[in-house]
Amino acid sequence: MAGSTAADAGAGSGAGAGAGAEAGTDDTADADEPVREPEGNIYLTQLRERLASLHAADIAYVLEALPPDERRLVWDSVKREVDGAVLLEVSEPVREALIDSMTEAELVAAVKDLDADDVADLAEHLPPAVVEKVQHELTPEEREQLRTAMSYPDDSVGARMDFEFVRVREDVTLEVVLRYLRRFDELPQHTDQVFVVDRNGILMGSLSIEQVLINEPDTEVSAVMHRDVLSLDADDEVGEAAQAFERYDLISAPVVDPHHKLIGRLTIDEVVDVIREESDADALNQAGLRDEEDLFGSVWQSARNRWLWLAVNLVTAFLASRVIGIFDGTIEKVVALATLMPIVAGLAGNSGNQTMALMIRSLAQGQITGSNFGRLLRKELTVALLNGVVWGLVAGCATWALYHDSKAATLLGVAMAVAILLNLLIGALLGVIVPFALDRLGRDPALGSSVLLTFSTDGLGFMIFLGLATMLF
Repeated sequence: MAGSTAADAGAGSGAGAGAGAEAGTDDTADADEPVREPEGNIYLTQLRERLASLHAADIAYVLEALPPDERRLVWDSVKREVDGAVLLEVSEPVREALIDSMTEAELVAAVKDLDADDVADLAEHLPPAVVEKVQHELTPEEREQLRTAMSYPDDSVGARMDFEFVRVREDVTLEVVLRYLRRFDELPQHTDQVFVVDRNGILMGSLSIEQVLINEPDTEVSAVMHRDVLSLDADDEVGEAAQAFERYDLISAPVVDPHHKLIGRLTIDEVVDVIREESDADALNQAGLRDEEDLFGSVWQSARNRWLWLAVNLVTAFLASRVIGIFDGTIEKVVALATLMPIVAGLAGNSGNQTMALMIRSLAQGQITGSNFGRLLRKELTVALLNGVVWGLVAGCATWALYHDSKAATLLGVAMAVAILLNLLIGALLGVIVPFALDRLGRDPALGSSVLLTFSTDGLGFMIFLGLATMLF
């Protein structure tokens, strides 16, 4: 039998034209004179025609790139039949703005024809009354699917799985499978395989479409099916499932419940969305942004979104400045120290960020564990030691050449070389430990790591460089 599969197609076109006539004393109007449509209406008509030819993802791209007033004009010109698909494609801040601009009836009309898994994706952003009305519009099977999808955490496979799939029994022939597939008006998207189940719906294996086509029609499914098939648990983390798709070049994978009963599938289009969302989140977290922003959203909300790490950065900058203040006397003796300090901090910060980026990527891919952490730490410290020796000598020689006419040139070069070596080691140490510690604490390794690293390499770098200078001078 087939799993739940449905395809809704809607087509519609509409055109509106209005003409107004003012009564006059002259009853003989020139019949040959054309009636001109207002210029604004012409532009709106052209806009609607252009939007009607675009994919929902392209419309979403346009909406995200527009200021609020223009966005509202374009959104009002989008055909109502694709509202739901566009809401699925736009970024979360823009989606919330569009939903706020729609009436309850418009929201119900936009969402009710979506698949159950798509409704579940939007449910958390919709008013409860809209979700309730949409549920009444669904079939009993779709309502059950919606409840199932909404019962799983947002970052789980169950929340992302698709309920449209094809399943067959292992005791039928390929001819029966072919006849069954031909009964569909349209196969579910990304159907590269059909799933083989027993009488109780337990997953037994999979049958690729290629096997259906190249083998003899009278061959039984059990003879050509793949029994060793990768399946996902509904409670699995979707990020780990995305790694499996990348590792094994999957297009779809079955999703099972704790009893190994087939309940859905995860497809490549959803996995691509997951990878993009995680990449965007990592980029924002590294920059100290808590949430994704609407590019043209509220100034107040955008400012608040950036306050936390700006405050942290301000505190760390003051602390670094206090480190410098401790060595005021040394700086007064050798003013050149003030011009050289940023070099020590900047080089170590750059090196530490390289190490941190490698760590965050490896942690995201699950490549770092407690067993190999020590080896990785030793390796990164060795790399930092090598770089510290090489670039410390380069910076020391450059410092000597820059201040060769000063009596303190040699000592400045020595202080610069040693400070860079030590600060690069500190940068590497923190670049490894901070993301790993955050990951162990259940936090996002990218969240604020760069801010903490910058503070450490700045503050400790200044302390090392100025401390060495105090000893030497």
